[in-house]
Amino acid sequence: MAIVKHSEQRVGVFIDTQNLYHSAKNIYHARVNFGNVLKDSVAGRHLIRARAYMVTTESGEETAFLEALTKVGIEPKTKELQIFYGGAKKADWDVGMAVDAITASPKLDAVILITGDGDFIPLVEYLKMHAGCQVEVVSFGRSTSGKLREATEHFLDLDEDPRRYLLNYRPMRPVRGGRSTSSRQAAGGTGRDIQVSAPEDSMAPNSTEESSEAGRITGVE
Repeated sequence: MAIVKHSEQRVGVFIDTQNLYHSAKNIYHARVNFGNVLKDSVAGRHLIRARAYMVTTESGEETAFLEALTKVGIEPKTKELQIFYGGAKKADWDVGMAVDAITASPKLDAVILITGDGDFIPLVEYLKMHAGCQVEVVSFGRSTSGKLREATEHFLDLDEDPRRYLLNYRPMRPVRGGRSTSSRQAAGGTGRDIQVSAPEDSMAPNSTEESSEAGRITGVE
């Protein structure tokens, strides 16, 4: 759908960090360049606010990541990972992100939701019908709800230019049997099932190597 974008348009960006992070990790085995994602989403318009919603853990290893987000103009909103008796975990920002988008909408001309989660369809419909905002969605097309793509007025598919929107991106290479593999897997790694939606996981790195790279996840040195 054709939409209007001009420099005076007031834009608010709301980022479902968990969804984007795990989509990139499980589909491409790479990290998101949040700096380029934000830049192309805003597209030269007047950015009022950009917020990233994420879950933290007691280890605090995601501190460098939070600082890097701030450096590119994204305000992190965090909550602690909840672990219940028996081992069940909860890490859900859907309601908080929706409330913030609705609250900010009177001061915005366009709302950009960076997520592929179909749970945000009611939010998209509300913002279009009751807030009078232009609603755009940004995500990896392969992990985005088809109905969410239909509901939005504009969809920026990050799959169309993975080199720009990913860090440590390695193109998939075809192998025998019609399947494809990344250069990392071709070197001897093993493939695994894709599980794009992982709301119970935190953004905290899982290893010393990942911890040292956390600050570079946004594309900022």
